[in-house]
Amino acid sequence: MNPRDRMLHDLHRAATHANLALQETPMSAAVSRLMRSRIQSNALKHKPTTRAGLMITGGGYQGKTETVCETAAAFEDFWLDLHQHANPTAVPGTRDFHIPVAYVQTPVTATPKSVCEAILTFFGARFHRATLPQLIRAVRTSLHGHGTKVLLLDDITRLKMHREADQDVLDLLRSLMSMNVTLVLVGVGIRQSGLLRDGHIDPSTGQWIFRPLRTAKSFNDEAATQTERRFDLIDLSPFRYDTPADISAWTGHLVGLEQQLRLFRSQPGMLAQGAMPEYLFQRTNGIVGLLERLIEDACTEAIDTGTERLTLELLETIALTLGDTAARDPHAGEIPEVRQPTHKSAKPAKRGRNTVFDDKGSPAACEG
Repeated sequence: MNPRDRMLHDLHRAATHANLALQETPMSAAVSRLMRSRIQSNALKHKPTTRAGLMITGGGYQGKTETVCETAAAFEDFWLDLHQHANPTAVPGTRDFHIPVAYVQTPVTATPKSVCEAILTFFGARFHRATLPQLIRAVRTSLHGHGTKVLLLDDITRLKMHREADQDVLDLLRSLMSMNVTLVLVGVGIRQSGLLRDGHIDPSTGQWIFRPLRTAKSFNDEAATQTERRFDLIDLSPFRYDTPADISAWTGHLVGLEQQLRLFRSQPGMLAQGAMPEYLFQRTNGIVGLLERLIEDACTEAIDTGTERLTLELLETIALTLGDTAARDPHAGEIPEVRQPTHKSAKPAKRGRNTVFDDKGSPAACEG
């Protein structure tokens, strides 16, 4: 290739590595099954009852948001197709903009007004200088008017229950559950956050039972208990490396990952054989988000240096950085701890501009 064609080819490869497909794991499959069942069941109900919600918990970079959004997007496609992309509850003669699923991030310092504004911003509604009652009324109008069946609220553990404003936010969310909307709350370490308090599973009902908490004057323990019973809590945990089944699931995930890589000297088993699976697990603790970040950076290095494959030596030169974390709250556990290489190996020299590869994948001389 001439330099321009080669640059474009490498750009396409970099785009592939930066957009690795979301792979289903045994943990995400369990979350998707429960979420899909709950959303569809609630959407088909006509009774004026409160819709049971879901809480998805787990560590940072474990793919909670991706899993939840992927499942919700599949439901949205199904619901739109079912009703020919029209809101079945719309009033004839009015403008119909059907939005079955809404996604909102919890503000870092949440108040009832800021949460309402975040929801209204998603719908593109105006709320300039509105009071809290006006904002709540606008939220209810938007949810009903757009036929919204699912409200995803991400980073919910930014709420701290020792603050009265955050308790007011939880009261607001509780009121939205009466709007025939399935509320899906996503957060890091929900059990440890104080949002639902520490507890145990009741073997007779399968629900979590939480101990009372009285840290604020306005705390309503009965209302909190009502909230807890309206949600099912499910974990999206990282991979484990303890049993043969755990190891098999981890290596299977690595196989699916290596099949997406576009390196000239890659080969089957590059990530899933030898010492590589255990090394990658030690570097990432089985967290899929950290694994993808490590592989993405390593592929960039492999292309730049002409190595064109991933090896233990090359991975030891990669310091795992989490990029822009300004939008994440470290106090909520949204930024995990990462293990850096034990030592920095010397980086391979970059290949010459005209380096090509022979049939065996080795660099060969090129005239001109």
